[in-house]
Amino acid sequence: MYIARFSYSVLPVNRQRAIDFILREVEAATNVPLKARMLVPLTRGQGGASLQFEVEINSLDQFDRFRELGSESDKETANWIHGFREILICPPVVELLRIHASK
Repeated sequence: MYIARFSYSVLPVNRQRAIDFILREVEAATNVPLKARMLVPLTRGQGGASLQFEVEINSLDQFDRFRELGSESDKETANWIHGFREILICPPVVELLRIHASK
């Protein structure tokens, strides 16, 4: 199992709008169904992300499908991406983490 984490940097004035975009993505992902959540860092280093979105996936192929197609219709995904890009300070940082279960 993997976690795909998307980290976003936005200006404080755009924080609520960014939260709304991320919560929409969380809802869309859970309808697939995927386990997804928004993370709000309480502390962060210099230049750290303002907000994060995390989704659990079973395979790297599932990650590719999620990134290419989104979790809504093509038009809705395109509108979401376009609207979100308008408020991002820089491109999102994407991390793929493998969940390692202990024995």
